[in-house]
Amino acid sequence: MRRARGIKAAALLLAGGMALSACASDETSGGTASSGSAGGAAGSSASGDLKVGLAYDTGGRGDNSFNDSAYLGVENAVKELGGDLRELTPNEDASNRPELLSQLAEQGFNPVIAVGFAYGDIISDIASDFPDTTFAIVDSSGLDADGKPLGAGNVTGLQFASEQGSFLAGAAAALKSEANHVGFVGGVETPLIQTFQAGFAAGAEAAKPGITVDVKYISPAGDFSGFSDPARGQIVAQGIFDSGADVVYHAAGASGGGVFTAAAASGKKAIGVDSDQYQTVDDPAQKAVIITSMLKRVDNAVQGFITDFSEGKAKGGADVVNDLSTDGVGLSYSGGFIDDIKPQIDDYADQIKSGAIKVPTAP
Repeated sequence: MRRARGIKAAALLLAGGMALSACASDETSGGTASSGSAGGAAGSSASGDLKVGLAYDTGGRGDNSFNDSAYLGVENAVKELGGDLRELTPNEDASNRPELLSQLAEQGFNPVIAVGFAYGDIISDIASDFPDTTFAIVDSSGLDADGKPLGAGNVTGLQFASEQGSFLAGAAAALKSEANHVGFVGGVETPLIQTFQAGFAAGAEAAKPGITVDVKYISPAGDFSGFSDPARGQIVAQGIFDSGADVVYHAAGASGGGVFTAAAASGKKAIGVDSDQYQTVDDPAQKAVIITSMLKRVDNAVQGFITDFSEGKAKGGADVVNDLSTDGVGLSYSGGFIDDIKPQIDDYADQIKSGAIKVPTAP
């Protein structure tokens, strides 16, 4: 594992999230496409011709969470290195994911970054078709189940120890709970999202043995709409609040907005994910209930990958794991809601980094 590069705080998502203002939108291959550029130091990128292709997860940019964090990483890299960006968003059922990656590669974008594990089933075939293009996939591996490189050895996996950050979120939820009852809302019931669940439950139990932890998912495995349906997220979270929980953590992408709405309506609290959602949400009522967010620094990982590519270091056929030791995951302290328990949170983080606490990755 490598030390994650120190990047601007995720709060820059508000100030800089729309910096690529010279964007145009159209419908291509059933998805939304936009492109633009941001200037950087002359000659700072390899040959000055950096062209980054970004294929979003379900819902695209504007989720105040996962996709936006990936965008921020690309934006920061392009500002620093110079170059162009093209963004593509899947269609409603995300059936055109292969076409999005192929289109970016065909148009000469290199590297091409696939945001989300849902690209894991198809990226090897696409990478094989474009052996001269370097690909990265967020939340998945650049290796197959036997440890062999995907595609033509041109895929890098950008992975995160989400269970570690979620452990801290669980500890924070438990320490702040007055009901001794907390909850977890997952977007889609997949092994990846279950790592968030497992870490959260373990952290809550460590902080308050015997605490009740309710777990609900918006969608079953294979139905990725659970990441982009705030209305359903609100219904699921409301059910947990109605059952007695007073703090709910979500790992549900854009559906997390519904979790925040339910918390505000119930007079309860919520924990965000991926980005510092206290900083990224616009609704004051939602902001008031977000006591912390589990930061999964997709922005750091994406920017680091692009920088490596520009320096000729990103060759594919490998994974980069981002964890507490690299500041790849952690908790936010915006709003001051958990400042009083920071010593306990820091102690848990130290125990995880030292190996004294082994965080589970499955429920």
